[in-house]
Amino acid sequence: MIGLFDSGSGGLTVLAALRKRAPNADIVYFGDIQNAPYGEREAKELVRLTESGMKRLSEAGASEVVSACNSVSLSVLMGSAGHERIIEMTRPVARALRAHAGGTFLLIATPATVRSGIYRDAIGVSVRFEELPIPELAPAIEFGAEKGEMRGIIKKSFLEHGKKNYDGIILGCTHYPFAREEIEKEARDMFGATLVIDPAEAVAEEATRRFSIEGKGTMRFLISKDSEVFRTRVRELFPEARYTIEVL
Repeated sequence: MIGLFDSGSGGLTVLAALRKRAPNADIVYFGDIQNAPYGEREAKELVRLTESGMKRLSEAGASEVVSACNSVSLSVLMGSAGHERIIEMTRPVARALRAHAGGTFLLIATPATVRSGIYRDAIGVSVRFEELPIPELAPAIEFGAEKGEMRGIIKKSFLEHGKKNYDGIILGCTHYPFAREEIEKEARDMFGATLVIDPAEAVAEEATRRFSIEGKGTMRFLISKDSEVFRTRVRELFPEARYTIEVL
C-alpha cells in the first residue's frame, strides 16, 4: 500500500495526480492538520513531525511512501522518515526541470523549504532560479481563505520581490496548486512568466514507476484534526471515488 504524508490538504494535489496515473493503487493518506502549517517550523521540530507522520502511515499498512510536504523534504533525506522506499518532492522536480535547462525560474515556497536549501541542492545548475518564501500563503490555503485574500498575499509578495523576468514559476509547496489561477495571473502581470512547474506530476510519475500500483483502488484518509476544508477538497477532487476519512 502507498502512503502519502502532508501537513494538511496540500498533498491532495499529489494524490490527484497519482490517481490519474494509477487508479487501482491502494492508498492511505495522513494529513497532520493538528500541527499545520509546517512552513515556519524549525528543523528539529520538522524532524519530530516527520517521524510521527511516517509512524502513523506504517501502522496503517503503508510499505511505500510519498512525502508530499516540501517543508519536510530535508528531514526525509536525512533519514527521519525511517522508510527505505520513499519519494520526496524535490528530486523528481529537479529531473523534470532538465527539459528547461538554461531557463530562469522563480521558486515560491514556505520559509522552511527555502531555509533548508533543498531545492538548491537538488536543482544544481540545470536552470537558474531564485527563491521567494511566502509565509502566509500555505496557511491561507489550508484554512480555506477566499480567492481574493490569496491573490492579495501573492501580489504583495511578488511586489516586494521586485519586477524581474522569469521563464516560469516553480510551485515549491503542494498547497499552491489550489491557488494556481491566482499565482499564474500575478506572475504574468509581475514577471511575464507563463510556465508553471507543478512538482505533483513529476512525483506521481516516479511513484508509478517505483511503487506497486495494482490493487482495488481503495483510499483511506487519516487526519489529526477534523477540517471541513479538507473534507470539501476530497469531495471535489475525487467526486466518484469510494473512501473513508478518520480523525485520529
